Amino acid sequence: MHKHELVYLTEDASHDAVIELINEEAFGPGRFTRAAARIREQGPHDRLLSFICADDGETIASVRMTPVLAGSVKGHLLGPLAVRPSHKNQGIGRELVRIAVEAAKRRGSEAVILVGDPPYYGPLGFEKVAHNALAFPGPVDPNRVLVVPIATDTHARLKGTIVWRDADIPAAVADEENDDDDLPLRAIAG
Repeated sequence: MHKHELVYLTEDASHDAVIELINEEAFGPGRFTRAAARIREQGPHDRLLSFICADDGETIASVRMTPVLAGSVKGHLLGPLAVRPSHKNQGIGRELVRIAVEAAKRRGSEAVILVGDPPYYGPLGFEKVAHNALAFPGPVDPNRVLVVPIATDTHARLKGTIVWRDADIPAAVADEENDDDDLPLRAIAG
């Protein structure tokens, strides 16, 4: 039996091709027509908040975070989150979500938003957004719009459109003491 040596790393440009392959495997060509993809088309994702998981040097999963303005909330859109079929159901996706949400908190994000399955994401801290509170650039099931509220008034301000925002405009002032926390590197033997 193969022992997995999982390592979680911050995404960099060298991961782009394999991430595209993983997302194609997971979501197929229809992924480009989804409302969340329309937001991602508006500007680049934030590599500092996007992560991969490698097993014995092979990238086998990824999660990306895109800076967004959702109503008046300066947050991040989580996704796509994808794991290669050979590594599904091992907790890798949940760990990538945990790492990305914690990194967003350290960077001063006010919320992490996604369109996804409540039974999967609920135990990871995601809550339903008020019905039709956010207008996406395409159809979404309002029951699948979820958020990890970081700012105390997040739900009250999640009203209006959700669009890409320039990440160079900080969501909040990051705590200078947390500079060393930017390293999500962690190895897990399984």
